[in-house]
Amino acid sequence: MNLDFIDNGIVLNHIQAGRAMQIVEALKLHELESTVAILKNVKSTRMGKKDLIKIDEMIDFDVDALGFIDPGITVTIIKHGKIAEKKYLTPPRTLTNIIRCKNPRCITSTEQEINQIFSLAQPEPPVYRCQYCQAAYTNGK
Repeated sequence: MNLDFIDNGIVLNHIQAGRAMQIVEALKLHELESTVAILKNVKSTRMGKKDLIKIDEMIDFDVDALGFIDPGITVTIIKHGKIAEKKYLTPPRTLTNIIRCKNPRCITSTEQEINQIFSLAQPEPPVYRCQYCQAAYTNGK
């Protein structure tokens, strides 16, 4: 399968198989006017299968949200048809307003203007804890 050449854009590679659509939703890629190619279940020597997203436009996005969804993602920035930069993500130490606390007794459930802040409590597998009530949250891995 051939995909068009990207002159200026972003490639999200090494996405855990099945997570591409979660990333499309989180980054609102479906709202872009430019071309977005989503490849699912691509054969990978390292991962067995992986997903891949190519974006034919430079966009700003929340790297922490992406690192939370799948910290194994490689972000490749393409400029003038060449790799300008590669970023290897890790689980972010703090998440602010990316996830919501599920504890109905947490202050964030009654005080809507309070930021939803979670801290990384355990790196592998990533477990986050609410700053206010210490409720644990994982991303279903």
